[in-house]
Amino acid sequence: MMLNRRDILKATAATAAGSMILPGIGRAEEHALKLGKAEHCIMMWLGGGPAQMDTFDPKRVSKDGLKDPGSAYPAIDTAVPGIQLCEHLPRMAKVMDRCTAVRSLNHDEIDEHAAASYRMHIGRPTSGTVVYPSMGSVIVNQKESLSDKVPDYVLMGHPSPGRQPGFLGPENGFVYLTDTGSGPKGLSRPPRITDMRQSRREQLLASLSKKFEKSHADEAVVQAYLSAAKKGFDLAGPEFMSVFELDRESDDVRNAYGEEFGQRCLLARRLIERGTRFVEVSFNLTFVNGTGWDTHQEGQAGQHLLIDSLDKAFSALVADLEKSNLLDKTLIIICGEFGRPASFDSKGGRGHHSKAFSGLLAGGGLNHRGAIGVTDELAQEIVDGPRVSVPDWFATIFSAMGVDPSHELYAGDRPVPITDSGRPVAELFA
Repeated sequence: MMLNRRDILKATAATAAGSMILPGIGRAEEHALKLGKAEHCIMMWLGGGPAQMDTFDPKRVSKDGLKDPGSAYPAIDTAVPGIQLCEHLPRMAKVMDRCTAVRSLNHDEIDEHAAASYRMHIGRPTSGTVVYPSMGSVIVNQKESLSDKVPDYVLMGHPSPGRQPGFLGPENGFVYLTDTGSGPKGLSRPPRITDMRQSRREQLLASLSKKFEKSHADEAVVQAYLSAAKKGFDLAGPEFMSVFELDRESDDVRNAYGEEFGQRCLLARRLIERGTRFVEVSFNLTFVNGTGWDTHQEGQAGQHLLIDSLDKAFSALVADLEKSNLLDKTLIIICGEFGRPASFDSKGGRGHHSKAFSGLLAGGGLNHRGAIGVTDELAQEIVDGPRVSVPDWFATIFSAMGVDPSHELYAGDRPVPITDSGRPVAELFA
């Protein structure tokens, strides 16, 4: 059969298209097998940067806590043979078979807390061209809402740029909490506002909003903000506000979680029980040791107080979720913006270190193994196991949540991959 030039060009184009599409389909099918089924995510944010050798990656103990580099505390065994934690994590040690300490996290932000925190919330360096969405915003954007009575994304911490929804818009933003006992101040009605006054205000606002919406029908930003405002009124109802009635929990449960950070974790559990997808619980209570997790100078001396609080709250949360059959459905993340060096400063504190540091994952239906990644004798360099970049960390978390990390979002007309070429840690999905 004779082929003319047009037939040849058609055949060539079809072959080229097939060569571009088929590998993509193959990768998607291969990756789909690795996607997890977690429905909720609770991130415990240790802002300031916890010392990996004093928490999840213990090494030899320093002789003097000043000139001799090393861990500040002895190590203890855990439920996973061969895996140890610092002595101030005894409760966590008992449940490490439900956890994986990722000891080989790394990035190149060292001296700037804000930039490193942004990186660990967004998954990318700061950009001047695109305002990227946070981890929480991506998850709630990619997962269907479980309830219209509670917010999809709740933040208990500092509302920095790294927590924002970026180009995904305000409907994928967070509800910000400052008080675990009364809920968002913008949603709580002052006592002087009676039901009648509230009703009149809502009628007036509805009338004004309707006119405003009609006159800006083609403006996506305006429509998004109006939608977010409506969601705010829905959340002012009793179902969401009752989440903050922590006194309905038994004294034994409340005491198991500990002080304020623990009560935030308890609130996080109550939120996901009602359908919230993503909760960030920030451990920013710097008064406990004077500096929080940024243990320069004298802050190191009281670091164990922070670790004790983390141990208590985390173990209570795991036990609670397990009791209600929610642990496999809930991914728990513990991380900060970077780690610390094994050496000490002039007053026995530690500086910043990002070449090798630890994060921890628990629950979420993952194939846990206690720890993954191996560092050198002082937890300063990665020597074995996967080198987990920030994009890899995000890809692992998204995959656990059933979100394809290779999927593309759109900033206007511009396609933006969910991760910056991140690859999930394969061992956790085996």
